[in-house]
Amino acid sequence: MLGLPLSTEVRKIIPKKKVLEHFAADMSAERRKSFDADVARITVCNEVSTVSLNLADGKDIHAFFVVQVSLRQKDFDKQNIVFIARTFGQNLVLVLTCAQEERLALWQTKLIMDEWQPAGSQTLHLQGLNMDAVWESVVTQIGHIEIEGGNTLNEQIALDDRRAKLQKEIDKLEKQAWAEKQPKRKFELMQKIREMRNSELEEKFGIRNSEFGIKNAEHQK
Repeated sequence: MLGLPLSTEVRKIIPKKKVLEHFAADMSAERRKSFDADVARITVCNEVSTVSLNLADGKDIHAFFVVQVSLRQKDFDKQNIVFIARTFGQNLVLVLTCAQEERLALWQTKLIMDEWQPAGSQTLHLQGLNMDAVWESVVTQIGHIEIEGGNTLNEQIALDDRRAKLQKEIDKLEKQAWAEKQPKRKFELMQKIREMRNSELEEKFGIRNSEFGIKNAEHQK
């Protein structure tokens, strides 16, 4: 699965009944019902470790498993995926499948998922000389994460989240500004948007919007 080496293949079905029984104490009746409605089958497909591959052990990561989760519907409850990713006690790459499509998911400080793709079309590249590096490469591939400067993986995830939240707020304010009829209120909204964009530029590049304009002008002389 995912173009991984044959040496990593294990193929083991985990009966859903056993999952529900084993984690009964961790699941409310509502969660159990939702999980049963969403998840049809769970299959461990690959083990990536120092045993299955010629890789050095990691400080934090010693192995991870690729697990296929067959879903009954694409409109699933994400908390059921979080439950699998966090409760099984292992680092997991989840291949969520439904009909003829699939998407990848994993937990790294939060649930990270890519978009639906045709089944069997996705591959993972195991990059790195130890398990820590390989896991980081897998997370960045699935989450489309570009690590900047000296950031750690978790720092970059947190930074990207802040930027996404800020952009969402800016988009909301821009809609309000376009719809606003009162000039004074429109001006106030535009000022707020400008301040937020300054904050975004300052965090990303260490400069303010006004400075960016000056530097560009100087550069063009």
